[in-house]
Amino acid sequence: GQAMSFEAHLILTVELTERQAMALAQFVKRVGWTEFRANAIDNDEAYLIREAVDAVQRELRVQGYSPR
Repeated sequence: GQAMSFEAHLILTVELTERQAMALAQFVKRVGWTEFRANAIDNDEAYLIREAVDAVQRELRVQGYSPR
């Protein structure tokens, strides 16, 4: 059978101004696969980057920063 791997999860707390939060929300909305892949060593790392950016975007949305 295939062994299951479990990764530790981190909780990051950052302090941002409202303007920084909105700018970051705009950025994570606009950035995409092309940028992830261009800055990753391979597709696996690009997928991990995308997952992390998605998590940041979700939390920004929860905090009320969800640009249209």
